[in-house]
This record gives sequence, C-alpha cells and structure tokens, in this order.
Amino acid sequence: MTKISSALLSLAAGFALFTGCVPTSKFNASQQALSSARYDSAQLAGKVKDLQSKLSQADQLAADRQHQIDSLSQELANTQSQLATATKQLADLRDKNKDLSTESANRLALLSKSKQDLITQQAKLEHLQALMDKQKKAIEQIRKKMTDALVGFKSNELSVSIKNGKVYVSLSENLLFPSGSAVVNPKGKEALGKLAAVLNANADITVDIEGHTDSIPIHGRYQDNWDLSLARSASIVRILTNDYQVDPTRVIASGHSQYDPVQSNSTSEGRALNRRTDIILSPKLDELYRLLQTPDDAQ
Repeated sequence: MTKISSALLSLAAGFALFTGCVPTSKFNASQQALSSARYDSAQLAGKVKDLQSKLSQADQLAADRQHQIDSLSQELANTQSQLATATKQLADLRDKNKDLSTESANRLALLSKSKQDLITQQAKLEHLQALMDKQKKAIEQIRKKMTDALVGFKSNELSVSIKNGKVYVSLSENLLFPSGSAVVNPKGKEALGKLAAVLNANADITVDIEGHTDSIPIHGRYQDNWDLSLARSASIVRILTNDYQVDPTRVIASGHSQYDPVQSNSTSEGRALNRRTDIILSPKLDELYRLLQTPDDAQ
C-alpha cells in the first residue's frame, strides 16, 4: 500500500513539471491517466482489504477447525479409553458368566442326583414299609395259628402273645418240667408236638428257645440256675428236632437263668411266672435285613 502511494506521488510530481512544458491536450490526457490510476489504486486497495479480511476469516476458521479437531481428538481419546474399560468389563463379565454357568451346571447335576437319590430312597422306604406290613401280617398269622393249635391248654400253663414284633409262646414250668428237672413231662411233650406241627407247616418261621428260672439257688444235679435254664432249652430243642423233625437249622437254644424275669422274685406267684420257657417265633427277615443294610455293611 505504501509503495502504491509513493508511485502516485511521483507520477503527480511528474505531471506538475510536465504541465509547464506540454500542451493542454496532453495535460488533460495525463490528468485522465492520473485519475484512472488513482481509481485503479483505490480498487486495488479495496481488493487488498477484502483479501486481508478474507485471510483473517480464513485464519479464524482454521483456528476454529483446529480447536474442533483438538476437541474431537480428546473426545476420541476419551472414547477409546472408555471402550478399553468397557472391553475389559465385558471380558470380566464373560468370565464371571462362564463361572456362573459352570456353577449352575454343577448345582443342576447335584440337584438331579439328589432328586434321583430321593426317588430311590422313597422307593426303598415304600418297599421297606411294604415288608414291615407283610411282617406284621405274618406275625399275626403265626400268633393265630399257635393260639388255635394250643387252644386246649390252660392260661396258667401257657400263653401266646406278640412282643417286640415277635410271637412269644411262653410255657410254664408246671406244664413242661418237674421242679429242678430238665426232663419234659408227657403233657409238655403234647404241647410241643402241636407247636412243632405249626412250625413244620410254616418253614419260614425261625425259632428261639429261651430257658428262664427264678432267683432261688438250685441244688442237686445242676450246678446253678444257668446250667438248669440252658439244659431245659436244650431238652426242648431235642424234642422238636428229634421227635417232631423240626429243621435244626431254624432253632436256637439259650439259657437266661434268673436274669430276665417277667415278675418280681420276691413272691411265690412271681417266681412261678419267672420259671418258664419262652419259644420265640418270627418270620424270616432276610429281605428286610438286606434292604436295611448300608453299602458299607454289604462289603
């Protein structure tokens, strides 16, 4: 801009000098040329100013764009950081979900096994209940058969009852033996014969024979009440197996001396009741015992 002004001044000075020595037509032409030059200079100055304004606007636009770029770059960096965090959280959630899926599968398997065990246990309990009902019915049938078979004997000679899930045929000393003896008398043998007939007709009945005495010490052939009680139960076993052909493998003999009384030994009546032989009958319970066995018991 300064250079253009200097050129115009130089041109005007030249015109001043020139007018003194040139004709009017040339002077007018020079004035016109000067005016045109001034106009062109003004136009050029306006364009320069417009260009400077546009350049300033361009610089501001560039600055704005750079600011936007910087903001976008920061936002991108923040987004990438958030994405990395989210990616890690997603990986953690997937791992946790995998662990939960495994745990859920294990629990479902355990639940399924527990359910199956419960079904098996329920079936076992139902089978056990059926066996117990069957046993109870069999016990009642044995009691009835024995009661019917021994109907001709007095109540003070023998009794038939159910105790502890078994049938007890309790025979008094007066029915079976003379005092202090282990030899069965004829009426006792008759009772044992009727009892043996029921046993032989029902092979699934097991037989426990228990000899009992009172507390009065014994003198004579037997050393003590232990010896007498065992001798009496052995005598009955021999009669049942030898005379009436009861299977010996079904029969067990034992002596209890005075130590399992049913009444007090302080009275004569109580001692009379304690001098007895119990023939204890029960159905075979092999299936029931097998069902009650645990796996460890079975090994």
